[in-house]
Amino acid sequence: QVQLVESGGGLVQAGGSLRLSCAASGRTFSMYAMGWFRRAPGNERDFVARITWNNGITYYKDSVKGRFTISRDNAKNTMYLQMNSLKPEDTAVYYCAAANGYERGISYYEYDYWGQGTQVTVSS
Repeated sequence: QVQLVESGGGLVQAGGSLRLSCAASGRTFSMYAMGWFRRAPGNERDFVARITWNNGITYYKDSVKGRFTISRDNAKNTMYLQMNSLKPEDTAVYYCAAANGYERGISYYEYDYWGQGTQVTVSS
């Protein structure tokens, strides 16, 4: 089992920045990759970004490219999401997830472990 704990959410004005963290513990050696998803009220859980754990290959949702940066610190077993130029439509609960393996890594069902979520609210 892998346990994931997110932190860093909050309220920010449009154009501002936030940095989310996701600390992993447990059987972290089994992780192939980690990702961030978000769920806005009334919407499904939506892919944001992912990163492979060993070689750091990243992939982003089109609407966050150039604004969000996903990274990881293997020594700390922690993944980050730096979010810049935030927009009101980025408002959501953000979840981190870990996968033992996947084909594309952009669907929620491809991930094996989930954090509890952290709220990000962007005011206009």
